[in-house]
Amino acid sequence: MEYLAAFIDIVLHLDKHLAVLVQQYGSWIYAILFVIIFSETGFVVTPFLPGDSLLFVAGALAALGGMDVAVLIATLVAAAALGNMLNYQIGRLLGPKVFQWESSRFFNKAALVKTHAFYEKHGGKTLVISRFLPLFRTFAPFVAGIGAMSYSRFTFFNLVGAVSWVVSLTLVGYFFGNLPWVQQNLTAVILGIIAVSMIPVLIGWWQHRKA
Repeated sequence: MEYLAAFIDIVLHLDKHLAVLVQQYGSWIYAILFVIIFSETGFVVTPFLPGDSLLFVAGALAALGGMDVAVLIATLVAAAALGNMLNYQIGRLLGPKVFQWESSRFFNKAALVKTHAFYEKHGGKTLVISRFLPLFRTFAPFVAGIGAMSYSRFTFFNLVGAVSWVVSLTLVGYFFGNLPWVQQNLTAVILGIIAVSMIPVLIGWWQHRKA
């Protein structure tokens, strides 16, 4: 519980913690942010790391002069793209083994074949949209790899998604993150960002439950 409370405190007061890191580590802050975003997108087991809120707060701090916004965006785009690429490669590595498994109570081979076909047809759209959905952006490249989505298609839409996600949220933080009202209610804003990003997930869950 102590670790959970500490993690929640970091997420809710990300601005204070990140500002301290900027002061303590200077230019090394880019490497720290790279590792966080790379891990959040690159490993299926770390979807709990801050993503959307981190981009917003980092953009706000860049507007105050703590970081160069161009370097920040380039660093985060690289982290997001390379993280997804690693996740995809892990899925590709497991894919051939998974395809050799026979259908059983815990594994549906036919469903995996359909996943492959789905990603070949709609995978690009899925990769771009999932960037803005917590959890989904971590699992989407992994499933794309298992489903053997072609490397060229994945690479293109991976870059489109990474640029769209990082640039939009970082610049929103850069231009609006330091407005007095936002600064006075930053915890509520961060919670709002998390809540809004979860709405499509909840809608999908509700529709699946009704079906």
